Amino acid sequence: MTPKTRLLLADDHALVRRGLRLILSQEPTFDVVGEASDGREVVTMVRTLRPDVVLMDVAMPRANGVTAVRSILEEEPNCRILMLSMHSDAAYVRESLRAGAKGYLLKDAVDQELVTAIKALASGNAYLSPAVSNMVLADYRQHVSDASGLTTREREVMQLLAEGLTAKEIAKRLEISAYTVDAHRTRIMRKLQISSIGELVRFAMRAGLIS
Repeated sequence: MTPKTRLLLADDHALVRRGLRLILSQEPTFDVVGEASDGREVVTMVRTLRPDVVLMDVAMPRANGVTAVRSILEEEPNCRILMLSMHSDAAYVRESLRAGAKGYLLKDAVDQELVTAIKALASGNAYLSPAVSNMVLADYRQHVSDASGLTTREREVMQLLAEGLTAKEIAKRLEISAYTVDAHRTRIMRKLQISSIGELVRFAMRAGLIS
């Protein structure tokens, strides 16, 4: 008997997760083994549940989907991640693929496309929503992400800064010193060639790190 594809759902909206579970329960080869409501929770659940495919919302609290992808693949490089988003903007897709996601699907896709995408990833293939694939291919050839030089920690700090947290709040959240947060902020701005928090927020939104 062929083993079922183990799926983990990651979305901060309970109604979205419920809808996904309802769709996926109709497919006999799928087994939804868990649900996560934020970026850090999904990383923890991947460690314990070892899913074959993670369905990951791009914009989530505590750690966005792109950051979560990087953390997951550092520990579980064989995990296949399908990003789900309302956004077809090239920046969102580019950051997701650079992080290591193997698929990107718009949330308004029909049920069968979701099933097709999951089966593609489970078979070792990639999948891009037809609605964004042509745009992504053209953009991916022409651009290199400005944020590609940031470390995982710098990306975390950038997201929290963009979400409006102070250096002290970030230091407490990440269990580092406020001085270290300030040092990260200085390096981030130098690498991205920006000079204000407002510019950092706009960059983070374009890159899909915050919604």
